Amino acid sequence: MVRTVDSLHQSLDALAEREEAFAKVLKDHGRPDPRVSEPGVETLLRTIVGQQVSVAAARSMWNKLTAKFGQPVNLKILLAASDEEMREAGMSRQKAGYLRSLAGLVLSGELNLAHLPEDDEEAIAHLVQIKGIGRWSAEIYLLFAEGRGDVWPAGDLAVQIQIGKLLGLDGKPTEKQLRELGEKWRPHRGAAAVLAWHSYNSVGTAL
Repeated sequence: MVRTVDSLHQSLDALAEREEAFAKVLKDHGRPDPRVSEPGVETLLRTIVGQQVSVAAARSMWNKLTAKFGQPVNLKILLAASDEEMREAGMSRQKAGYLRSLAGLVLSGELNLAHLPEDDEEAIAHLVQIKGIGRWSAEIYLLFAEGRGDVWPAGDLAVQIQIGKLLGLDGKPTEKQLRELGEKWRPHRGAAAVLAWHSYNSVGTAL
């Protein structure tokens, strides 16, 4: 688990024992705080709304959506909404399609966010049924909303860049290479990702 201070710190300590570079990050930059999102449909709705827009724009769009469809969002009303009603709520045709996909899967029972499979890969497979939710978004949800300790977002650019630098690699590793590197950090790969982001933000690395 990476949702609590104690569980995250236990994983970080285990990583520091295995990887000198991780121990150095903790010494130089201290321990990161847990990142926590609420499990459930709202977090995924927010993920879709916030895709490819600024934080300020995402906040404005979310406020429009909830003004139109309620807070919490009424999935039945959202699913039945016309394209015009979706536009009035600030949603593009593409985002509207993604939101309907999520609402439909939840309402039909095909996607039960309260009981996702315990196996991480199976859980990811359930989440990517949602249009607009790819592997990275599914991994981030499992990591921060459910606190799963071994989820490894190896496709994250910041994680790739920082792990490459911390390990002294010649350039950033590919997603495939990073997945291979991460095998030795099981079952604490989620904490390894949190530590990579912490290091990336602490040194002010620019993409």
